Amino acid sequence: MTDRGAQAERTGMAWQRTALAAAACALLLLHSASTHNWGLSTVPPVMAGCTAVTLALAGSYRGRQLRRIGHPPAAGKIILATTSVMVTATALATLLLD
Repeated sequence: MTDRGAQAERTGMAWQRTALAAAACALLLLHSASTHNWGLSTVPPVMAGCTAVTLALAGSYRGRQLRRIGHPPAAGKIILATTSVMVTATALATLLLD
């Protein structure tokens, strides 16, 4: 038998690590923007910061949903789609504007 609580905990920790990595990327992009005299270079760090916050909130929500008894609601698909779009948009903005 598997322990649902341990699986939910591992999932929550994975989301936390991903949010922390996104925050680190935002700081690196902020440093890059400061060396490029700001301007449009500020767009990627702002987007990366928003992505990090979204990942942290989504991970917290998702972890709570997985710890509940029964099946997680369909909102999980919306969370995954939202975070995927934000990560992709941040990557495109970084490639185009930095």
